[in-house]
Amino acid sequence: MGKDEKETKADGEQKPKGPPKSVFREYFESFAVTLVMAIFGMTFILQAVTVPTGSMQNTILIGDYLLVNKFIFNPGGNPLPFLPMREIQRGDIIVFKYPGNSVKPETDTSRGLVKYQLNYVKRVIGLPGETVEFRNNQVYINGELLPEHRVIGDTEVRDAALELREFEPRTPEDKWDVYYSEETTEAIQMGRKISTRHFNFGVEGKPMKVPENSFFCMGDSRDESDDGRGWGFVPRELIIGRAMFVYWSCDRGASNGFFGCITHPRLNRIGKFVK
Repeated sequence: MGKDEKETKADGEQKPKGPPKSVFREYFESFAVTLVMAIFGMTFILQAVTVPTGSMQNTILIGDYLLVNKFIFNPGGNPLPFLPMREIQRGDIIVFKYPGNSVKPETDTSRGLVKYQLNYVKRVIGLPGETVEFRNNQVYINGELLPEHRVIGDTEVRDAALELREFEPRTPEDKWDVYYSEETTEAIQMGRKISTRHFNFGVEGKPMKVPENSFFCMGDSRDESDDGRGWGFVPRELIIGRAMFVYWSCDRGASNGFFGCITHPRLNRIGKFVK
């Protein structure tokens, strides 16, 4: 038998087929692949978190469920060119593990807070090496005023977007909104100083330099936020990722438990990008 005949015979041979897959096996394999991909994604790329407090009101509402990008921030060194990674920037809304109050740890105990266990959502204000000071209800970075658009937005009705009024006109430099109560706004307009004695970091008379590989974070609801002014800086290793968008939202005030959250959705919030 010639070489060509052998190759023709070999090509014509068919490998024996195994028994056909059952419907159950096909569904099981599809489920297993989907589960593995979901676990990989939630471990290395995305994470879902919920917002239990009003510290970011009205940017983020109580009852918003956020999807967090865990992959965007460069962990150090030179990022690979084909990966969409970058450094943490001022204005980023980040999710991180609560670092704990290093000055007055007893306040954490009295409030039932355990450091490294609770997820916080705040906006990055101060970068490593910068000096931060919050005075006269404005933020100063290295002695210069940080452009922020101040808005009147009380937080008494904490589960809904509130009627907002401008406290001052927006300028092209204002990249985000911050919210003050009407009482605080009136005090500012009358020239009265707001007490900052309950704060420990970066407030009037206590300017502080952000340590290396750490960040100073604040909530957009400046009168209600438990943030870096009280407990300090956020180490880089505690940062989970950047808040991307709202994938579900419900009115916690009108709902009752898990099923109540399903029956009282805020449909206009779903898909809203956080910025």
